Amino acid sequence: MNLRSLKDMARSRDTKLGSFVVEFATPGIGHIFKASGCDFVLFDMEHSGFSIETVKQSIRYFEAADVRMIVRVPSKDYDHIARVCDMGAEGIMVPMVNNAEEARHILDSIKYFPDGKRGVALGVAHDNYRNEGTVAERLAAANQRTTLFCQIETSDGVDNAEEIAALDGVDCLWVGHFDLSVSLGIPGDFGNKIFTDAIAKVAAATQRHGKALGRLVPNVETGIDYNKIGFDFICYSGDVWMLQAALSEAVGKLRAACISK
Repeated sequence: MNLRSLKDMARSRDTKLGSFVVEFATPGIGHIFKASGCDFVLFDMEHSGFSIETVKQSIRYFEAADVRMIVRVPSKDYDHIARVCDMGAEGIMVPMVNNAEEARHILDSIKYFPDGKRGVALGVAHDNYRNEGTVAERLAAANQRTTLFCQIETSDGVDNAEEIAALDGVDCLWVGHFDLSVSLGIPGDFGNKIFTDAIAKVAAATQRHGKALGRLVPNVETGIDYNKIGFDFICYSGDVWMLQAALSEAVGKLRAACISK
């Protein structure tokens, strides 16, 4: 079993491998990821349409399979962030984090007193419905468990990566490569020096402050290349694209062989 918490994983510079769920929140999904060797899953609410109830169910699927789960919320709003925490999400990813002030607001939304301003809910999903220990102990345990992934996907985020990475409570900077390329004025041009310089700046900020660094990669080669420059959370593709790629290849080969016979 993988006994490491997501917090422990973020504090280590070893490579963590996972994938992305944007479509198939089925009961067996956690065990499929585990059987495939994944350390974590990135579970998307920003573009998927998944409801909070689906997130709550899926957290249990991945807990049962012993796969660490990061939930990307749809916005920086308190109600999105705090509700996902209450459902038991161990990792919270927030899109479009532009500066340290925004990161501090996010920390206030996921951390209880004295580290933040999150409204208190005890004996619910996030602490497995237990009523053990003093209130102060239970708040401290929740604060220790919650792990924050700030998405750097704007030019402002790159410019302020140093200050964001310096904040206590920020565990990982996660590059949103498509949105970042758009913000930099070079949509999809990931080989452009403007883009590679931005990546280098974010990577340097995480290295100086001992924070993890992650991104979604479309293929194995890109994952290897980014791991070499310091990315330790490598999220390979996602459920929709893996199914589509495998099915397209197989159907294409079958069609060609059957038509040509």
